[in-house]
Amino acid sequence: MVERIRQAPGQFWMLAVMWIRSTLAYPASFALMMVTGILITITDFVAVLLMFSHINAFGGFSLAEMALLYATSSLTMGIADLIVGKIEQVGRRIRSGALDSYLVRPVPAIIQTAADEFRLDKVGRILQAVTVLVVALVHIDVHWTVAKGLMLLVGTLAGALIFGSFFVLGAAFQFVAIDSAELSNSFTYGGRTLTQYPLTAFGKDIVRAVTFVVPLAFVNFYPVLFVLGKQAPLGLPSWIGLLSPVAAAVMVALAALGWRGGLRRYRSTGS
Repeated sequence: MVERIRQAPGQFWMLAVMWIRSTLAYPASFALMMVTGILITITDFVAVLLMFSHINAFGGFSLAEMALLYATSSLTMGIADLIVGKIEQVGRRIRSGALDSYLVRPVPAIIQTAADEFRLDKVGRILQAVTVLVVALVHIDVHWTVAKGLMLLVGTLAGALIFGSFFVLGAAFQFVAIDSAELSNSFTYGGRTLTQYPLTAFGKDIVRAVTFVVPLAFVNFYPVLFVLGKQAPLGLPSWIGLLSPVAAAVMVALAALGWRGGLRRYRSTGS
């Protein structure tokens, strides 16, 4: 098991490079798709800017603090989508029986499925999020410490793992209900939209749900609260953001179990 985990990054990169070379064979198309991706995602932040042209704060967050929430949400989702986003198309291969070819190759099926049709142009969305993040960090008033710096870094990685786990869980569910990709989208792309805004602007029931049921609050909200020195809702301790890696570890474990369960359930089409 340890050896398979050690080999996984290299195997994924080997498959991704094949698709990257294919993409770069048409540089103009690649550049256009990257710019289009940036323009599409930046409209979300334009909506935030328009909102703050009429208000000074939203849910207790200033514009710079909202920019930090937006950037971390988009960055975590962008990383997860780049690496494992394509796994949500596994239903198409299950339906056609093409998944059989993945099961007889020496590379784990989850790596092959995640790297399938790897899209380098999604990097544009990550670059856009990083740009907003840098601008936000310049303008927010924070007394930086080593703990806060590490929380921002570790929280981003944990958030990417949480979103990635939702992608894998959604793909695993397609072994049961093949045409269910939209269900996982409600937790991935829908979760990204939710985490771009402070949860303090929503009802307490929603905050409880995304804290104790579906841990979307640990993607970026609680880590950002820790960085900004803000009090957590529901009377939770201010250091709850430190549990973001724990939430990520739980989600990764659930995703691994779900994927293995899905593969065991898989039956070829026989074609």
